[in-house]
Amino acid sequence: MLQSALVHVNALLLQDILSEEKWQKRLTDADRRALSLLFWTPVNPYSRFELDMNAHLGLAAVAAAPLPVPRSGEPATV
Repeated sequence: MLQSALVHVNALLLQDILSEEKWQKRLTDADRRALSLLFWTPVNPYSRFELDMNAHLGLAAVAAAPLPVPRSGEPATV
């Protein structure tokens, strides 16, 4: 499960970086083929976390997003 979570985080990191126009123009097809989601750069095995207190998470967009509608037969939760 941990490896799956790391691959997901790596995919999000790559997605953010590759969405920038300068990287879209700079990378060749060979570069794109060489990309892998199985890298360990963000992994910190020693449980030390450097926090940037000047950076903010994009939680306002998450809070403003509508809640999913429950499927029929499922109890609604508040």
